[in-house]
Amino acid sequence: MNQEADVPTRKILVTLLKTKGAQSVGELAKQLGITEMAVRRHLNTLERDNLIESRLVRQAMGRPTHLYSLAPAADELFPKKYQHLTLDLLEELEALAGQEKVDLLFERRKDRLIGRYEDRMAGKPLSERVTELADIQNSNGYMVNLESKEDGSFVLQEHNCPISQVANQYNHACTCELAMFRDLLGSAATVERTECLAKGGSKCSYVIQPAEE
Repeated sequence: MNQEADVPTRKILVTLLKTKGAQSVGELAKQLGITEMAVRRHLNTLERDNLIESRLVRQAMGRPTHLYSLAPAADELFPKKYQHLTLDLLEELEALAGQEKVDLLFERRKDRLIGRYEDRMAGKPLSERVTELADIQNSNGYMVNLESKEDGSFVLQEHNCPISQVANQYNHACTCELAMFRDLLGSAATVERTECLAKGGSKCSYVIQPAEE
């Protein structure tokens, strides 16, 4: 079996474990129509990637057998509609309590994030704070590119927005992100957003400059 064929086979294997629960090598081989040796090869790859786990089960007759099931990390392989749910909930809140309550929700989220990250900024010069900020956004899925300029300024670009569907409908999410950047970087810097994904840009781009003495 070539490498290109391996990927869809592993997808089918993972789907079987998702829909039918724990399975033995023999059971998987029958359903996939391949040899047990081939199944073990796929299972070894999935186990290496921490996507499946196995347990030894004793039987009334014969030798114990291994049953394979999905590990918690495999949950990320399946479609999620979190943003749709989030938008539905925000629309319900807006209908019940008004736009101001929705904005307040984003403000509270911003304050919570600042509280989570402010210790990482404490006592550091601006350049290290900017690097920390880029690392924070990268870890949250924003696909950040950070560029240092000769004049001491920085350009931070986000090529992905994990909350793009929410931000497209509720621009206050973008306002809060800019406010969070300014708060985390402190009075030593000025931060301006020059491009925004939610407003039709190809990325979110921020210019960070040292504040004038």
